[in-house]
Amino acid sequence: MSTAASVPYTVERATRASRVAAVLGAALVVLAVSLPWWGTNVAMRSVVEISCYLVFASMWNLLAGYGGLVSIGQQGFLGLGGYFLFIFAQKMGVNPFVSVPLAALVAAAISVPTAQFVFRLQGGYFAVGTWVVAEVFRLIFANVSALGGGSGTSLTAMVGIPKATREMITYWMALAIVVFAVGLVYGLLRSRFGLALTAIRDSERAAESQGIDVARVKLIVYVLAAFGAGLAGALYYLSNLRISPDVAFSVNWTAFSIFIVLIGGIGTIEGPILGALLFWLLNNYLSDYGSWYLIGLGLMAIVVIIKWPRGIWGSLSHRFGWQLFPVQRTLRLDKE
Repeated sequence: MSTAASVPYTVERATRASRVAAVLGAALVVLAVSLPWWGTNVAMRSVVEISCYLVFASMWNLLAGYGGLVSIGQQGFLGLGGYFLFIFAQKMGVNPFVSVPLAALVAAAISVPTAQFVFRLQGGYFAVGTWVVAEVFRLIFANVSALGGGSGTSLTAMVGIPKATREMITYWMALAIVVFAVGLVYGLLRSRFGLALTAIRDSERAAESQGIDVARVKLIVYVLAAFGAGLAGALYYLSNLRISPDVAFSVNWTAFSIFIVLIGGIGTIEGPILGALLFWLLNNYLSDYGSWYLIGLGLMAIVVIIKWPRGIWGSLSHRFGWQLFPVQRTLRLDKE
């Protein structure tokens, strides 16, 4: 008599859609790398802007969509990334492009003691606590006269670099950061760490009863999200060449990332990608309408949440089974 243990099976980690997406994605990356030789400067700057939105939203999605840690203060780490880019490049003479990952590392390092405070809070208090921390960062930099105080400062360290060279390297750096961020999230979610993270999101008590070190996992994902936000901030202000505390630490950054993730599909890797593209299109073509533009974003978010609670990509994936970045394990019984 055969037992359940003797039944041959295969664990599948990929889907047909993911295999096709991998090929198309690789081709798209190769095409994107060559853009500076056949595209326009406007196209390169647009890609950099979309990359910043995508990386920041992906990190918020990792923190909230997969980890259950809903933060409204991630702009604090984005602002830190931007300001430490200026500190390294402007005050310490470090190459501006090398300063981008260094600034992100500083943002991640600062997130460690910050976590000791915000993790004492739960639910809505945690969300408000993260916003308070971001406001503290804003006030600190608003009072640093060496960095322009409340009016901000410009990145004069880029003056000696030709504009064409600067834009080309910034563009390639943006592509590298996007590939890194998406790959990082995908790799984490396919690992044991990803299983632990989603278990904590569903129930911290149940996850802890299964031997998961809840505090350690939450700290790691918080630091990684801070690092990604720092990368997005440093990249954005490397391209923008000017920074001010009211803009760098504005809660609008997190509000926009929440919009991107909810529209695209929270708890999916594909969602922030689609959401970032949609947000950039709306921001690029409708922002001239002022407050009506913001009202339109709000109404669109409400309609999507009511009609497609999983977001656009989440709803499509649920209906048609599309998964370009599958993170689940599917058990298939082998045919004899």
